[in-house]
Amino acid sequence: VRNMKLVQVLGPGCPKCEKLKHNVEEAIAQSGFEATIEKISDINAIVGFGVMTTPALAIDGEVKVVGKVPSAEEIAKLLA
Repeated sequence: VRNMKLVQVLGPGCPKCEKLKHNVEEAIAQSGFEATIEKISDINAIVGFGVMTTPALAIDGEVKVVGKVPSAEEIAKLLA
């Protein structure tokens, strides 16, 4: 049984943040990973991750990408 991943999209809701969320959904659909997607738009919570530039992507609580929008393929590799 594969572990369920927690994928967190950190961003205030800007177009890049929405694109990142879309790419995360696509990566999960294409790769067949089981994951919960959480959108975090509260600025204090984002800063709590140590993130100063959005959008950012965290997997299982660990920040993986900051300040850019990785492709669905790149996200799938991070999930693997």
